[in-house]
Amino acid sequence: MRELIKAMSQLEEQLQILYDLSPNEAMALCCIAQDNPTASCISENVGLSPSNTSKVLRVLELKKLIERSMGEEDRRQMRFKLTHSGHLKLQDIKTGEIEIPIFVRPLFDKDI
Repeated sequence: MRELIKAMSQLEEQLQILYDLSPNEAMALCCIAQDNPTASCISENVGLSPSNTSKVLRVLELKKLIERSMGEEDRRQMRFKLTHSGHLKLQDIKTGEIEIPIFVRPLFDKDI
């Protein structure tokens, strides 16, 4: 357990210093890169509560890494996609020298 906590702490520090992102923000970027997900889909995939997901999405929007749009089929649903800056940031993370713990690598290994 100690190794897990240490690895996550190191990941959090590296993401913050190198990319100005929290782990939750980085995982949300990875999730959003897959398709045009809704907030509930992001919440489910990243493992955050709806209120935490809302906060993460708001921060990513302020950083201009994502943008929201109305759903095509259901105009009440908001969908999210990466901006050009978001794609570049995620690519930087994937090609950077950050040490990603084994248990979260699958989130980073998906195609952009």
